[in-house]
Amino acid sequence: MARRSAVGHGRDTAVAEEAAAPGRALTTSVDPSWGLPEQDARRGRSGRGGSRTGGRWGGSGGRWWVWVGRAVLWALILVILVNGVRAPFERFTADESSGGAATASKPPKSAGFPSSAAGAFAIQFANVYLNYDQNGAPAREAQLRTFLPDGADAQFGWNGVGRMQVQSVQVAGVDARDASNATVTLLARTADRWLRLAVPVYADKSGSLVVSARPALLPPPTKAQLPQDGVDDRDTALETELKPFLGTFFQEYATGNQEALSRFSDGTTIAGLAKSVTFMQVKEVIAPKGPDGERTVTAMVVWQPAGGGGGELEQSYQLTMVKKGTTWLVRDIRGSTEPNAS
Repeated sequence: MARRSAVGHGRDTAVAEEAAAPGRALTTSVDPSWGLPEQDARRGRSGRGGSRTGGRWGGSGGRWWVWVGRAVLWALILVILVNGVRAPFERFTADESSGGAATASKPPKSAGFPSSAAGAFAIQFANVYLNYDQNGAPAREAQLRTFLPDGADAQFGWNGVGRMQVQSVQVAGVDARDASNATVTLLARTADRWLRLAVPVYADKSGSLVVSARPALLPPPTKAQLPQDGVDDRDTALETELKPFLGTFFQEYATGNQEALSRFSDGTTIAGLAKSVTFMQVKEVIAPKGPDGERTVTAMVVWQPAGGGGGELEQSYQLTMVKKGTTWLVRDIRGSTEPNAS
């Protein structure tokens, strides 16, 4: 075997072994721990083809990575372009949304109108305006000046003849048109009828009020017709069971005796009427069929108000009853809205 010295080539030194036997090919052995940068560089310059050597791709393998890099680059460019187009659009739509929200949350023009003060003012005005007597016209004129604008008709449209008197006046509603103008609707009661009066009121920035124009009479509220649906499926057995129990309960409810009322309660505090009435009787109990453990029943109770000269009033109560063992208890008591209890 013949060896050729490679001293002085450093890490690029290769050991060539020539075959001694005939037909044996010349081989080159490379230490895999050595890097071959110069050989890789020469191969890159001399040709595109090649194979993986020393853990690296050369030749056509490098071209594959180039295409991958280009694909990633184009994808990055597309993302940047899309975001660049989308961002202004999102800002524009966000501005529109925030503008819409601001518009929706903007207080109405009528928000600053002093509705409570205007209602009280209109009541005082109506008590003068709707009460007139031809024998007391000068006094009415003097009182009206407090409510009317300067230069207004002293009697504000009354011809100075006749007599009218109202018994009570209440506010039915305030329709504010803006921060300065509103119509206050009043309900007034005379001896034999209801009146509905619309009073225009103006409020300035300091909170001062004035009746800005002549009032207008409107039709009074009409009487509603109650639905005729009653309790069709009544639990008569439970009604019979509850009537004596509720008789005792309402007797204690009239006095307001807390110790006694606690025995009828399902843990809730029931205040009672503190002897403002005297209990007379439970006239009727209406109990619809339902779950065994809880029912909402209606009781018609007869009271004699204290100081009423012996007069009696029938009143309707709605009670939530719960059953503990064999005993029914009161969880809640309130006024009834059931038409069948009237």
